[in-house]
Amino acid sequence: MLKSKTRWIVRKSDQHLAKKLENELKITPFVASLLVNRGFDTVESARYFLFAKDEFHDPYLLRGMDLAVNRIREAIEKREPILIFGDYDADGVSSTSVMMITLRDLGANVQFYIPNRFTEGYGPNEPAFRQAAEAGIKLIITVDTGISAVQEGAVAKELGLDLIITDHHEPGPVLPEALAIIHPKLPDSQYPFRDLAGVGVAFKLAHALYGRLPEHLLEIAVIGTIADLVSLTGENRLIAKKGLEKLKTTQTIGLKALLKIAGVNPMTVNEETVGFTLAPRINAVGRLEDAELAVRLFLTDDPVEAEELAEEMDELNKLRQSIVNTITEEAIEEVEAKFSDPANKVLVIGREGWNAGVIGIVASRLVEKYFRPTIVLSFDSEKGIAKGSARSIPGFDLFHNLSTCRDILPHFGGHPGAAGMTLSINDVPELRERLNRLAAETLADEDFIPVTYLDEEVHLEDINLGSLEEMNLLAPFGMDNSKPKVLINNVDITSIKKIGSDQNHLKILLNDNGANLDGVGFGLGPLVDEISPASKISLIGELSVNEWNNIRKPQIFVHDIAVIKWQLFDFRGQKRLHSIVDAVPAETRKIVLFNQDHFEKISPILKDDAVLIQNSDEAVRFDCHQANLVLADFPTSKNMLTQLLKGKQPARIYAYFYKESSDFFSTVPTREHFKWYYAFLLKKGPIDLRRYGADIAKARGWSQETIKFMSKVFYELDFVTINNGFITLNRSAQKRDLTDSRTYQLKQEQYELEKELLFSSFQELKALFDTLIEEPVKLEEAVKEWI
Repeated sequence: MLKSKTRWIVRKSDQHLAKKLENELKITPFVASLLVNRGFDTVESARYFLFAKDEFHDPYLLRGMDLAVNRIREAIEKREPILIFGDYDADGVSSTSVMMITLRDLGANVQFYIPNRFTEGYGPNEPAFRQAAEAGIKLIITVDTGISAVQEGAVAKELGLDLIITDHHEPGPVLPEALAIIHPKLPDSQYPFRDLAGVGVAFKLAHALYGRLPEHLLEIAVIGTIADLVSLTGENRLIAKKGLEKLKTTQTIGLKALLKIAGVNPMTVNEETVGFTLAPRINAVGRLEDAELAVRLFLTDDPVEAEELAEEMDELNKLRQSIVNTITEEAIEEVEAKFSDPANKVLVIGREGWNAGVIGIVASRLVEKYFRPTIVLSFDSEKGIAKGSARSIPGFDLFHNLSTCRDILPHFGGHPGAAGMTLSINDVPELRERLNRLAAETLADEDFIPVTYLDEEVHLEDINLGSLEEMNLLAPFGMDNSKPKVLINNVDITSIKKIGSDQNHLKILLNDNGANLDGVGFGLGPLVDEISPASKISLIGELSVNEWNNIRKPQIFVHDIAVIKWQLFDFRGQKRLHSIVDAVPAETRKIVLFNQDHFEKISPILKDDAVLIQNSDEAVRFDCHQANLVLADFPTSKNMLTQLLKGKQPARIYAYFYKESSDFFSTVPTREHFKWYYAFLLKKGPIDLRRYGADIAKARGWSQETIKFMSKVFYELDFVTINNGFITLNRSAQKRDLTDSRTYQLKQEQYELEKELLFSSFQELKALFDTLIEEPVKLEEAVKEWI
């Protein structure tokens, strides 16, 4: 067996609705099921999702839009200086750039300001507003921030500044004072789509200011939309879909330079390019230095400057990766040393000197490792404050639960799944205690077991280029429209191997009734050692089209693998018992030996893993349920092996069956052998075996062991007497069968047992173990337990 890393749950789609979509829209059953599972279960909604064009909502449906547009136009006419106040992540940078381009196009006297993550923290702040007022600013427009700036709103009013807030973060119970708040999630909002990113809200304001859809801004809006992990449905889907197409042919000098430094062919751009290539480089600037650099990249018209800025961003991203790896290692040490107890349902950890710009990434990694809500804090002991980033798991709403701690969180904001905050170092233990209490009240034990939801169970024969190309009609993929994950269940392995310079990736070829599929599992290389090539496996992953040397064929990116039934690993013929240590995972490893001498040799190395079993009672009592069971040496009898395994369910059996010498290849006397030897003794009389035994064996082409064996059998049957090496026939002995001799019985048993255990094929040995185990769990029941 091989347990999956997460619980696999295949979504059940309404087949009646899927069939209707299949017939009406002329799509495959697979894509029809995907649409139903995503909530597009009517012909109208599915058609809109797949084929919608430019149906953006009227920006004036957002409350406060008319006030904002009128005030901005007034400022433009009067040449009043306008300040765009942004944020330092990819969404904030994109939002700032969208507004800067828009207002410059309209002739505004405009500049931008992004607070420094380290000296100012998140969101608007009073010193920045006062500085703006002193510089003559009359109108401040926030983008991707501001909804929590209650104090700063009051300061703006005091300073005579007009404040327009555009944001998408969760609004708190008290809203800031402002001329206009443009936000799709306000309690009384009538806007048809609530899940715009910050750049989406800025894009709507740009739409209203231009008086037309600003398509040239879509290539920037798509970056913040995808990077901020908002729902890729509704208008976000339109922004992403049309924005990616624009990005492929972008003429924006800064974007072209960034794609070039990242080694991306613009025509291959997709949502993964944005999420894993562009966004990390943009975010790295705000995490380590000043996000102004990234905005300048979007705004520049100078190719030389663009190239220099792109190179600087790329280097910062490499530095960011190194810092993240170091802090992650230290954070794991912190958790293991202080908070590994399951009672710590929420991890709240921090250290002096951790870079506040990357701790959000570290929090995400800890959630992946421990699957618990996590807050990672950077301590500044001189100021006595801690700046933190939080990431959560399903079932624990960070924004809601942190809202109950507002009295110790002077600054915080975010979403149900992610948040940022600043608090006093002295209040960190209190925050940890409160959140753990809230988690204990709201989360059940199963909430801490990761779940992977799968869209469909598919058969290899149904995976083809046509179905995969149709699946891509659902793209771009992202939040609430994730790339389809499928289950491939109980198929054969044609080949499996490790690949990569560090052998840490996996390549596999699957087969089922003649249908084949290639698979690649990044980071899954170690699993090769835990999968017997003869096993049937189940796996989950994402289907795609592999293009190589102008050949296109389906493949699957493997995310997780499970083997439902017990596995056999064949190590027969190896002589070094010490190799067991390297070959078998230590977890649940149990090593059985039947020979006292072998046990004494190997037990000092294996310590508690090795067990000596010398009789049936010990074999019956031995617990090997779900164990990695190593049969290190040869059992004394088949019955001993039967008692060890009968009715039990080991996860794996590693068959070594070490034996110093074999009975299989020695001459096993037949009845004709015994008949000749009896006649020889009858004719020659007493014979000195010590002197003539070897000659007799040589003359017959036997081994000397054969003569010794037959002599012992005759002795046990009372056919002969043996005294001082002389063997003499007992002419008065009663007739008996050879099988009455215990020595003969054991020889035959060992011969047959070696034939079954040592010299059988892999398939024959597997079938024998299946019979011995008499496995009571049916495959269907196993699937329910493991998947």
